[in-house]
This record gives sequence, C-alpha cells and structure tokens, in this order.
Amino acid sequence: MSGPILVFDSGIGGLSVLEHIHKQLPNHSIHYLFDNARLPYGDLAEQALITGCVKLVTEQVTKMGAQVVVIACNTASTLVLPALRAVLSIPVVGVVPAIKPAALQSKTKHIALLATPGTVSRPYTQALINDFAANCQVSLLGTSELVLMAEDKLSGKSVDLARLQQIISPLDNPNIDTLVLGCTHFPLLKTEITQAFSHSISLLDSGAAIAARVDSLVADAGVNDATISCAYTQQISKSLYQAMVNRGFDHFSLLN
Repeated sequence: MSGPILVFDSGIGGLSVLEHIHKQLPNHSIHYLFDNARLPYGDLAEQALITGCVKLVTEQVTKMGAQVVVIACNTASTLVLPALRAVLSIPVVGVVPAIKPAALQSKTKHIALLATPGTVSRPYTQALINDFAANCQVSLLGTSELVLMAEDKLSGKSVDLARLQQIISPLDNPNIDTLVLGCTHFPLLKTEITQAFSHSISLLDSGAAIAARVDSLVADAGVNDATISCAYTQQISKSLYQAMVNRGFDHFSLLN
C-alpha cells in the first residue's frame, strides 16, 4: 500500500520523531498532524483523550490514505493504541520510553525518567521498569511545563534556563548517569536540559528506534517528489509557521 506516513502528536514534540523518520525514509511523504487545541495531553482526562485522538486520527487516515500511523506522543501511546488498532487496518506505531536501553547502558545502575505526569503515573510505565530495569534504581519526574517550554522554543522564544534547572533539580544527582526523555517534546530541549545538570549525563529518547520500526513497515520504495505537510486543530503563530517552513514543511492546513 502506498500513501504518506502519518505522524501524530498533541503539539510540536513529534517533530523530534518526524526528523528521524525523514532522515531514514527521505523519499516518503510525511503528514504531521497535531492537536494543539488540546495541548498538553498530560492534563486531559483519559477518556476524553482517547475519544478525541481516535476521531481525529481516523479522519485524517481516511483523508490522506496513510499507510502507517505513528503516535509520536508518549501520553497518547500509553492510552490510545489499543483503541486505534481496533478501528484501523494499517499499522499503528507507538512511542515507548527508552527504559530498556537506559538500563543496559547505565554504569551506576541509577537512571531517571523525565516525562509528563500522566506517563510517569501510569501502570504501563511501571511495568516497563519492572520488566527492563529491575536491576536499576529508577527516579521519576513528571512535568508538563517542559512541553510548553519546547513549544515556545520552536516559536522563537527564549528558554528560561533558571526555571528549567529548578524543574529538573530533583534529578540532579551525580549517581544518575542516564536520563530517559519520556516525552517527544523533550528532545527539542536537549541542549538546555544538558546545561541544567551540574554533572555529565546521557540523554536517551526513542526517535531512532521508531524510525527503524516505520522503515520495516512501509510497503513501497517512496517517490522522488516526497512532501512534508501538516494539519493542526488550532491556528499556529507566524513564528511557528516559519520555523516549520524552515524544517521543510510545504503545506499547512487548519482543521475545523
């Protein structure tokens, strides 16, 4: 089956995943769908999140003729994947926090997960820790504020480094040598997060693994005139529009 790869997130965090996919599959068109009217997802009631995501994604899959869907949002992935897979006949790829590789690479066997409050608190995350990091001490920190910081950064605003340092200070422990970025927004703040720590720390995210999974699922060789388009549920700022143009987007649409 031919058709674009549909990448979905609540905001612009999924761009960190899209970049990995585009790098691995440059001849495949990608449609980026973001539900910025309901950002951040970590603050939504679970059923409202599931219902809204399923409706929005299925409508766009039908409209675009997508061949693969990537839920490039950790919060949505922990909740929405079963419901989407029940109604779609195409592959649906989710995001899993990189707990397993973090536990494998950690020398101190003390790792940390930085994610939204919803991802941190869900049984799904604890199951990952139990299955893949039982030999490690795992520190958890949930925040939605970094989601908004990442959105602001891409729109051209400066990041408040003092505030960022304050937020992540509970994890600034020299024994923690590996930090899992458990929200797709957070890789957009990699430089600032690294600066906020008083010690050297390795940051891990799932972008490359997702791209490899998508590569295994696409059914065609792609096209020479591949495009990168996007659709959103709330009007975006001129600065964000320009930032996305600079990232190669060539078509924009506001959904009703």
